[in-house]
Amino acid sequence: MNETRDTGARDGRSATREELLKRLLDPEQVVMADGAMGTMLYAKGIFINHCYDELNVRQPELVRGIHAEYVRAGAELIETNSFGASRPKLLHYGLESQVREFNLAAAALAREAAGDRALVAGAVGPLGLRIEPFGPTSRDEAREMFEEQMTALRDGGVDCFILETFSDLTEIEQGVRAARAVAPSLPVIAQMTVTTDLVTAFGVPPEEIAEALEATGADIIGLNCSVGPQTILEAIERMAAVTGRKISAMPNAGIPREVGGRSMYMASPEYMANYARHLVQSGVRVVGGCCGTTPEHIRAMIDGVRPLVPRHATVAQSAGGGRLSQVAARHEAAGVAPVPLVERSAWGRKLAAGEFVTSVEIVPPRGVDPSKMIAEVKKLKEAGVDAVNVPDGPRAQSRMSAIATSVLIEQQCGIETVTHYACRDRNLLGMLSDLLGASALGLHNVLLVTGDPPKMGPYPDATAVFDIDAIGLTNLVSRLNHGLDPGGNAIGAPTRYVIGVGVNPAAIDLEHELKRFAWKVDAGAEFAVTQPVFDPTQLEAFLHKIDGTRIPVVAGIWPLVSVRNAEFLANEVPGITVPAEVIDRMRRASDKSKEHAVAEGIAIAREMLARVRGAVQGVQVSAPFGKVELALEVFRT
Repeated sequence: MNETRDTGARDGRSATREELLKRLLDPEQVVMADGAMGTMLYAKGIFINHCYDELNVRQPELVRGIHAEYVRAGAELIETNSFGASRPKLLHYGLESQVREFNLAAAALAREAAGDRALVAGAVGPLGLRIEPFGPTSRDEAREMFEEQMTALRDGGVDCFILETFSDLTEIEQGVRAARAVAPSLPVIAQMTVTTDLVTAFGVPPEEIAEALEATGADIIGLNCSVGPQTILEAIERMAAVTGRKISAMPNAGIPREVGGRSMYMASPEYMANYARHLVQSGVRVVGGCCGTTPEHIRAMIDGVRPLVPRHATVAQSAGGGRLSQVAARHEAAGVAPVPLVERSAWGRKLAAGEFVTSVEIVPPRGVDPSKMIAEVKKLKEAGVDAVNVPDGPRAQSRMSAIATSVLIEQQCGIETVTHYACRDRNLLGMLSDLLGASALGLHNVLLVTGDPPKMGPYPDATAVFDIDAIGLTNLVSRLNHGLDPGGNAIGAPTRYVIGVGVNPAAIDLEHELKRFAWKVDAGAEFAVTQPVFDPTQLEAFLHKIDGTRIPVVAGIWPLVSVRNAEFLANEVPGITVPAEVIDRMRRASDKSKEHAVAEGIAIAREMLARVRGAVQGVQVSAPFGKVELALEVFRT
């Protein structure tokens, strides 16, 4: 296996391959690519739960044979079997240590099959991670993961790179940057995927896809996967109207249908050939297939395209290559300035003024009758508490929604809420709908959390979504406050959310917690609420460490009611640390009586409040078992 680490033309490249490379980069020349690898492997008995990238070393003859079939069909560009061979994707199979091995093998197998008859494109897919601003993975981290994979593909002998099936412009930008860092002279093909609505999963339309991909510096830009040739054609026509870059298109063989429990792609080779002609007539110069396409489809597409004289629409070339960030900046410019913090809510006004805020956590009711909860909350209003914190399905238990509970409280009690909102139960679109609706209903204070896994609760078979985590959700809400949806599209009047996030000063991996906290602040967090504090020394140390990224911190205070309560929090609730001395105090009090235990729990909570009051800007006191009186006792110091 060749492990040469050059970044220019590779030693030994034939005149034929050099000519193919010239054709690939020539804006007028049509180059035909191959079709699906996964479809072919599935047809040969490899089930989808198998790591297809591992087959490069486990069943190399199978992979090489499929490549050879596409070359015999006439493909001039074949892709390596490495779409999922990045570290995070291989981690799902416990194979993350074999990134280099799988990619080197992938490149070598394709190179052997291609010979001098075809170019080899190193195939790179999305990482399967949420990249900032919608997730915890930084741009630099993403680029490093791409570089790891691309370095191995380069060393294996690829002629170019193809980044395909991306939905996130930020992620594909890092992929292109990685390719340029690893092999500056190798051509780069960058392809996004769109829905039947002709937009990416983040709502970006074809025109902006073209602008953004061009700004990355990719040599060839285009679309692949997800939809059939008709939708791809419509989107390509809109891309061709705004870019001078060479365009690629690799559609699926239609949209799959369930037939006998199997997903079947119904578009025939003749149908694909017809649309291949339309694509070339629309300006596409690299044509291939994605899911559902076979060597038969590619052969028919080649035969259909062959008679055509290439026609390329004249389009004004964009001045300068630019950068994706510049495109994004133009897109973001459509946003508006957020409403000042002091005008969004009474809670926000006090935070902005540096005043001490008080809140009590009330868990939503289990059923549909909120009357008991409402009666308790009215006591908080009378006592002068600033807000009610409303958790969102804590410990993965079934309760009334936090949004509905908050609306009832604000309407019937006249006290503001801080509505917790978790990522666990909803996809990105569902969260967007909820947050727009909550804003329209008059809710303005939110605490954004990732959420407890369902397996913690009484419904272990329930599925968790986790499309994004708390960092991504903070970015989303911050954009809404600027009048923009996740795709950068205007929503009209901006939301008026005061954005809070959770933080754990007692985290086992404190450095990781500090890093995530900094990202949350960077994403737009305006205050933070801690996990219940039972060790003020931990909180003080944490506050010292975040001095450089300081936003108002509200300390969580939990009045214990028994030693069992203390032991439960210490051992069964994630993120909460209860020191042994606190448990001992509660044990001694519990041995006397329930009343002594409750009194001791309140005394401990008061001590925490007195200790941290000068270091934080507020407290959130929990009401154990919905007993508001216990929370109010903590304030009576």
